[in-house]
Amino acid sequence: MSSQSPAPQDADERELLTLEELTERAATSVRNVRFYTSKGLLPAPIRRGRSGYYTADHLARLEMIRELQVHGFTLAAIEKYLARLPEDATPETIALHRTLLAPWMPDLPETVSREELDRRAGRTLSDEDLDTLGAFGIVSRTDDGQFQVATAHLSVGVSILELGMPLEAALVSHEIFQKYGRAMAEELTENFRTRAWPAYKAAYAEGGVPPEQLQQIIERLKPVTVQALVAAFEGAVDELKRETIAKRAQ
Repeated sequence: MSSQSPAPQDADERELLTLEELTERAATSVRNVRFYTSKGLLPAPIRRGRSGYYTADHLARLEMIRELQVHGFTLAAIEKYLARLPEDATPETIALHRTLLAPWMPDLPETVSREELDRRAGRTLSDEDLDTLGAFGIVSRTDDGQFQVATAHLSVGVSILELGMPLEAALVSHEIFQKYGRAMAEELTENFRTRAWPAYKAAYAEGGVPPEQLQQIIERLKPVTVQALVAAFEGAVDELKRETIAKRAQ
């Protein structure tokens, strides 16, 4: 097999889309497409006489822009991210990059009312409860009086509330989780970027790992990573208890 990525097709060989067809497939507006093009986030349309047409390349970049927006990227950050993509990046290559952007949490935060939040929590949440959940990054208030909630973590937060953990202890715990969680995330991401990602890219170039398969690999990696972290934490706690008992016995 060849070790080179598939050569980009000539525009004459690719399916050409009108502006209306592109916006329908990308679930966006004509205004957005023209705005992104003016900002250099999308290539200019291919001209055929007086008409402009678009290809799968434009569609893939539009989907990438939407993915980045979901993750909270600003327009300037999106511009920098897309600038790092090769100019001849194929739609398949862009799909690989989108795969790595898939959210690590099972779902993204939802915006709900106070009544809906209480219903999902299974109890009436006091202001102090909300402060505690906020300390753990599970619940936050919006400007219009609604609440953003990380639904996948809400049950864990409610369990903490039922333990009666003081707010000060919750805040300090959250700081510890953030500090060491960020450090672990950075090291694990660097490990994936420098050791795993090049191998997947090479396999993809030889036709062995399509974007869909890489998505499945990453999805399977998530629970394995979480289980490994839990196991490491449990082992560290057990070791610490043994050391503490040994010191007291001296």
